Parts: sequence; C-alpha cells; structure tokens
Amino acid sequence: MKYFLIPATVLLIALVWCGLASAVDWQYPVIKGAGEIVPLPNAKVQPDPSLKYKIVFDITAWPKMDGKVVPGLAKVARLINVFASAGVSPDKMDLVLVIHGPATEAVLEPKLFQKKHGFANANRDLLDQLKKAGMKLYVCGQGLAEHNIAQTEVNPHLAIALSALVVLPTYQLRGYAFLPF
Repeated sequence: MKYFLIPATVLLIALVWCGLASAVDWQYPVIKGAGEIVPLPNAKVQPDPSLKYKIVFDITAWPKMDGKVVPGLAKVARLINVFASAGVSPDKMDLVLVIHGPATEAVLEPKLFQKKHGFANANRDLLDQLKKAGMKLYVCGQGLAEHNIAQTEVNPHLAIALSALVVLPTYQLRGYAFLPF
C-alpha cells in the first residue's frame, strides 16, 4: 500500500500543477498574438497614466526559428499590453525601436524572407501592429548593408536609419529611457 501512495501522490501533484499552469488567463489588450500579459491591478508598482512615457528599444538578438518572432519585439508588445492593462493608452507613450544585428533580417518582406530562410516571417504582423499602435520603427542602414538587404526589400513600416549607433544616443539625449533586448 505504501508503494502505491508515493506514485499516486506524485501523479496528483502533477495533475494539480498542470491544472494551475493552464489556468492562466493570458490577454492581449492592444497587440494581438504577442506580448501576452496577466493584468495585476493590485500590484504595488503600476504605470502612472498621467505621465508621457518615452522609451527607445534596442532590438538585436534573434535565434532565427520557424514561427518565432524576435524576442525583443515580443517584449515591446508586452510593454504596450501591460501599460494598456493598467490604463495607459498607446497615445500616452512615445515609443521608438531600432532593429539591427542578427535581428535585421526580421524586416525583410515576406516573399524574400521565405526564399532566404525556408519559412514564413513571423515578425511581419507584429511589426505592423506596433506601427499601428503609434511606435516609430527603424532599421539600421549599416545592418542592412551587412546582411546584404536592399532598402527596397524592407517592410515599408520601418524607416531606414543611418545607423542604430545614431538612433540610440539621439533618442537617449532627448530624454528617452533605454531598454535593450
């Protein structure tokens, strides 16, 4: 009997754990399909809806995988969704991002991306939603050259910057908080 109770207890704990893990009610208040959040209205630190949030995001890392968005873009989506869940609308945020380094290829038009990588560009819809939410989107012109990407091959929602090395300090000197991803 004792030997039966141990596996039964482990099984019960596993079932309870799985049930709790799947009970999370992920939400997407502004950006759909990325940046999932759980509203926490009683959390101690909340965004202040009276402030104008100015943030510049440095997006570089991307392990190119089928169906996966650039992790930094998902974090930006989460920021927008978290702020929205706390009552801060996108118009109270002045958000800028620059994509460079390994993430540069995420800005490729769908057909070119598919041809180069053999799978669809999961970033296209997310970039479009970020632009629609009012975000300024840049891609590093030096990164485009480094990755042999012509300016005509870039998602039209992104502006081509001379360099991420110009975008980042320019916005920081204008008072933007810096978040690197």
